Amino acid sequence: MASIRRKMASGIFFTAIAKYVGVVMSLVVTAILARLLSPEQFGIIAIATVIIAFLNMVADLGLTSTIIQYKNFRREKLGNLFSWSLYISVALSVTLLLIAPSLSSFYQQPALTEVCRWLALSLFFSGASIVPSALFYREQLFRNLAWRSVIAQAIGGIASIGVAFAQGGIYALLIGPVLSSVLIFVISYSKFPLPFYAIPSTKLLKSIYRYSGYQFLFNMINFFSRNADTLLIGRILGMERLGQYDKAYRLMSLPLQNITQVISPVMHPILIEVAHDKNFLRKFNEQLSFVLASIGFPLSVYLFFCGHELIMLFFGDQWESAIPPFQALSLSVGTQIVLSSSGAIFQTVGNTRLLFFSGLASAILNVGAVCVGVLLGKSINTVALGLSLTFSINFVCTYLLMYRVVFRSTAANFFKNLTKPVLWSAALAALFTTYGHLFESDKHYLWPLAAKTLIFLLFLLVVIRQLRLIKAFHMLDGGADRR
Repeated sequence: MASIRRKMASGIFFTAIAKYVGVVMSLVVTAILARLLSPEQFGIIAIATVIIAFLNMVADLGLTSTIIQYKNFRREKLGNLFSWSLYISVALSVTLLLIAPSLSSFYQQPALTEVCRWLALSLFFSGASIVPSALFYREQLFRNLAWRSVIAQAIGGIASIGVAFAQGGIYALLIGPVLSSVLIFVISYSKFPLPFYAIPSTKLLKSIYRYSGYQFLFNMINFFSRNADTLLIGRILGMERLGQYDKAYRLMSLPLQNITQVISPVMHPILIEVAHDKNFLRKFNEQLSFVLASIGFPLSVYLFFCGHELIMLFFGDQWESAIPPFQALSLSVGTQIVLSSSGAIFQTVGNTRLLFFSGLASAILNVGAVCVGVLLGKSINTVALGLSLTFSINFVCTYLLMYRVVFRSTAANFFKNLTKPVLWSAALAALFTTYGHLFESDKHYLWPLAAKTLIFLLFLLVVIRQLRLIKAFHMLDGGADRR
């Protein structure tokens, strides 16, 4: 059997290329558009994006992880799933077209009708890409996925900037996602041209419903957990404050996503080969969590102390109100980075039911925090602080549940492994605090940002060299090699 480590390293390498090229392009495009468009326009797109994300999740029906899990599905079964996804995508796109005026009326934003109608096109192609895209992961074609992502993002980003400079207004924020979804479908279907059946099999759906059903329910619960803030802020506090909050959340999410989404998509397709070895999976989880915490916890400290400089650099003075929520949300980055790998463990062992219940508990906590922040605190800052707290509580609960039910053991060793990353982060916070008292100036942000970034990188380099995190990562397949 090929080394788990080699496969994991290769998958992470190509996924990282796509993600890190993507984050650079995203930052450039966002920095340009933020200076040409208003916070209210970004707020409208934020609402539309949540709606589209929800409908995309419904279109998926848990099929992506199911196709990875059931490696024996061949052309006929895959064609049936592809046909179902097409029908569902058409139905959802038509539904969005019909309800667009009602959504516009609910949020009291006339422009939302036209926005939703354009994004209905993106919704169809995204749904049609679900099955072909899942096959890239199942076949571990991470190089192809990287090229597909870079091409789609580059063309979409260039088009967005072009429309913005042509005074296209809010359409500059629409052209990118529409073009990207079309390109991803064309590339994916060209690689995996699946047959279409006018009357697809319902028997196949029944055979996978237990796995895919709980995965779908988890996706739905997780969606509302992650997007309740956007929906409630937009409705109650208004589009301008939503625009400020959305910018803070998205900037916080960039480093988070571009670490977690480099590793998490690779885990399930590869770990499925050793799904029966619970002892190996436990050791793998502890080693990986240690690596992620050693990077994520210090990163959380860096983002908190550089909140002012980062917002000013990327978005400009009109986004100053986004600084406090960005700093509050950054406190949860470390725990979110570690937690991101937990879903793949539940999927690998086939226990999507436990994944669902874990997501349900998280959703209750997060939505509760958002409701308190919006209805009682009436502030985006309160929402951000509440979410940071509930993310941390969910982190502890998820791993206690995983170790008790999946690994049948105590989580003491898992949490013990996180002690050193926490202490290093505290030391880094002390360095930044000292720097702030001695040198920081309110008039400038470039030099303080450069100095803090240098401190962070040097600190991280010392940690990596001293603890040899790469060597720790190389040990991840130790259990598999002893099989």
